[in-house]
Amino acid sequence: QVQLVESGGGLVQPGGSLRLSCAASGSVFRMAWYRQPPGKQRELVADIVSGGSTHYASSVKGRFTISRDNAKNTVYLQMNSLKPEDTAVYYCNVHPLLGPDYWGQGTQVTVSS
Repeated sequence: QVQLVESGGGLVQPGGSLRLSCAASGSVFRMAWYRQPPGKQRELVADIVSGGSTHYASSVKGRFTISRDNAKNTVYLQMNSLKPEDTAVYYCNVHPLLGPDYWGQGTQVTVSS
């Protein structure tokens, strides 16, 4: 069982920045951020594997950066140039090498003036 602790959400004005963090209780292979906007389905924002390869949704490419600290089993999502359409609950998701994946509790990000 992997425990996840998310932090870093909040209210920010358009054009602002936020940094999300997600700490896992053990080592994992793939770490990702998903988001679920109001009334919409959950979608992949970005992911990163233990070797450092990353993938981004086209809607956030160039504005968001995913990174990880393998020593701390922590993944970060630096979000810059935020837009109102980035408003969503953001979820951390991790995949160990074996077994099921795990989800964080979610953190609200609201972009509004």
